[in-house]
Amino acid sequence: MASVFLKLAVSVIVLFVLYLVKKYSYWKRRGIPTVKGCIPLIGNILPVLTLKMNFHCMHTKMYEDNEKHSMVGYYKLWDPVLVIRDPQLAKTVLQSNFSSFHKNALEVREDLDPVLSKNPFFCYGEQWSRARKRLTWAFSSVRLKTLFLTVAGVCKKFEDFLNRRLKENNKYEVELKYLFSKFTGEVIANAGLGIEGFCFEDKKHPMAFDAVSEEVFSSSWKRAIENNALFIRQLRNLLNQKFITAEFDAFFRNAIRENLKLREKDPTPRNDFLQLMMDLSKNSNETIDEDSLVAETMSFYVDGFETSAITLSFVGFQLARHPDIQEKLREEVKSKLAKYDGVLTFDGLKEMTYMDQVINESQRCHSGLGGLSKICTETIELEGSDGLKCRMEPGTEVVVAYQGLQNDPQYWSNPEVFDPDRFSEDRKQSIVKMTFLPFGEGPRMCVGMKMAQLQMKAALATLINNYKLELSPKTKLPLKMSPYYFLMAPVGGLWAYITKV
Repeated sequence: MASVFLKLAVSVIVLFVLYLVKKYSYWKRRGIPTVKGCIPLIGNILPVLTLKMNFHCMHTKMYEDNEKHSMVGYYKLWDPVLVIRDPQLAKTVLQSNFSSFHKNALEVREDLDPVLSKNPFFCYGEQWSRARKRLTWAFSSVRLKTLFLTVAGVCKKFEDFLNRRLKENNKYEVELKYLFSKFTGEVIANAGLGIEGFCFEDKKHPMAFDAVSEEVFSSSWKRAIENNALFIRQLRNLLNQKFITAEFDAFFRNAIRENLKLREKDPTPRNDFLQLMMDLSKNSNETIDEDSLVAETMSFYVDGFETSAITLSFVGFQLARHPDIQEKLREEVKSKLAKYDGVLTFDGLKEMTYMDQVINESQRCHSGLGGLSKICTETIELEGSDGLKCRMEPGTEVVVAYQGLQNDPQYWSNPEVFDPDRFSEDRKQSIVKMTFLPFGEGPRMCVGMKMAQLQMKAALATLINNYKLELSPKTKLPLKMSPYYFLMAPVGGLWAYITKV
């Protein structure tokens, strides 16, 4: 009897080993170079699981370590993932063959995140098409001018806040993401919902919009483990992992519910995103329930709060490091403000083209996200510029590691140098397409890009016009990205001194 059990055990072990061999030879059988250091049942993601780096930093490292190939495979636990490092392949995945990669790899479950699942980033098919059309309409140039009226009011609050800090001390030392989160949080509250955001209060307000999502966007080890579960299919399903906390969900639902009650009593039109969504539903004779309104306004928050604050913090960091570039930008800002009688205007911001260059170059050097992950939805053969071919099967994940593309010396001369003139009218034509992707590309390109650019330019114009940035020694150089955060944020933060010009 014992021998029977022994034989059975050996057979099970042999079958399991053969199963693993087949699993972990997936890329080799297809002739695709594979990332070294694969561990059975863990794959290549040990650095992520041990919190030594996040997924985006890992993908960038894989990009840099495999410069001879257009694509490289790795294993996320036992699932095969393809990292592409070729601009033409990026175009295939994001644009020209969009139908084969129309799903984003980061998924949320409707039963766990019912509101967030309606966000265009997470949904697909008819639901995605409908949601994207509504947001595209809301962020058209005509309606952005309406939203700008409210953004301009936030700029005044921003300036008043800085003046109060400098009244106490001639030099204000601040972590830049903390500062810009106040601006983007107030924009979300004022321009998104038409309510007070309490972000620029002298004492922390319990309902401040820059604080309500701290748990969602925190960089603690606990949240890092939870975020990793969102990016790993098996863990996500095993742990029933939610992205939005119950407290954040309840906060937003209550804010919308109370807001709708106020508008019923006072139907005066507002200059905010919620009003635009309500007007669109009314004009199209489309019935939209409270959940959908909550989903759309939460999209405004989730898509525009954290990523814009991160981008602004990196821009501020670069301006503090390069006083000559800061001064050149200040000259442009003052010139455009003078043209419009000292008033910050929608048209004046649009004319600040050097500011566009500064923001673009900062995004090239330090992207908030670092990469885009897609799921193959129908069989397609990818072919790299080096002749490497890969037959992609439905369900396989593919990563466009665009932080690698944006810092690759093959496409950018001296990529480590911060040079906004790369994006000047004369030079930007020579940029290789699909090597600069801060907002993505193709049908799923960030629908809120214009709104993000508007609020970032407004914040920078307000700051640079009256204040000077200097780097604080609290900033740890060279920058190292936090492994505890699913976006790109430097360890220790980006600290600067702010003084009056």
